[in-house]
Amino acid sequence: MFLRALSLRRTGYHLQTSPRILRLFSSSTASSFEDEPLFPVADNFGFYSVILPEEPFVFGVSHIKPREVPKYISRPPYAILNKTSQQNLQTDAEDADGRFPLGAEAERKLRTVASLAKDVREYAGSLVKVGTTTNAIDAAVHEYIISRGAYPSPLLYNGFPKSCCTSINNVITHGIPDDRPLEDGDIINVDITVYLNGYHGDTSKTWLVGDVDLPGRLLCDITNSALEAGIAACGPGQPFKNIGRAIHTLIEPRYHGMDFCVSPAFSGHGIGSVFHREPWILHHLNDEPGVMLPGHCFTIEPAIIQGTHPTSWTFPDGWTASTEDCARSAQAEHMVLITDSGAEVLTR
Repeated sequence: MFLRALSLRRTGYHLQTSPRILRLFSSSTASSFEDEPLFPVADNFGFYSVILPEEPFVFGVSHIKPREVPKYISRPPYAILNKTSQQNLQTDAEDADGRFPLGAEAERKLRTVASLAKDVREYAGSLVKVGTTTNAIDAAVHEYIISRGAYPSPLLYNGFPKSCCTSINNVITHGIPDDRPLEDGDIINVDITVYLNGYHGDTSKTWLVGDVDLPGRLLCDITNSALEAGIAACGPGQPFKNIGRAIHTLIEPRYHGMDFCVSPAFSGHGIGSVFHREPWILHHLNDEPGVMLPGHCFTIEPAIIQGTHPTSWTFPDGWTASTEDCARSAQAEHMVLITDSGAEVLTR
């Protein structure tokens, strides 16, 4: 492993010096996955910019001005700046266990907001291009959500200053949009949550920027497969812990000669009239109790990391979470509704 610019400047470069890998990067034919192991030595994470906090360090996010939201847009309770203002806040439709009454108005609203979240996610993906800044993506996503009469749920949630999260390369999650232009070879997760008619819809995807190296593409590929494995474990009467077991079973073997692990620091969650609530969905092996029942709605959002070290640290901004060894991470997220006969992905 070779890491340049470790002095906490904005970017560095992470490159395994194996001649086999250098030849692979320079080969125009290395565009498809092979059955044979491609990476026989450890920690071949590829070639990419490492995201690090800018110097001098600025602690917190109070210096970042949030985007404005028109007064006619209904806000979630945590984003109501004037607590005396009159708004028709949604009364929780979920019971104490986080279950919705299937077939009722709550389910219709939940499906509507999930569909909008999917549309916003795909719109955000269309903006991912070399040279585009994540601030520009955030601004466009903000306007898109507002134009649909919805509120961008991340904005002001526990003080978060932006309307979506943009996590690049070694950033696992909660990246704050800024003025760094996207580079050829980046991978970027755009995490979208919207609030409409009293309910939240949450989804994310990791996008490729330009010509991403093979290790990066493999990472995104196995991340999407991990999400699907977790979804396949869902259904009425199934233990929640089966989601983590399914993901572990998928990523434990080496994938095209590479090791991957799942971050245990970030979980999925119940969602509805509240942004985050029970049930909490763990993506790693666990023995948590509880079973899925009709009416449960929750997110599955595994963050898969290159290598075997899933540890993370948080930037001085208090939000941005990076891998400790600067390995890349990718994440994918869907909302899942448990029905009487199975499980339905609402953000597909």
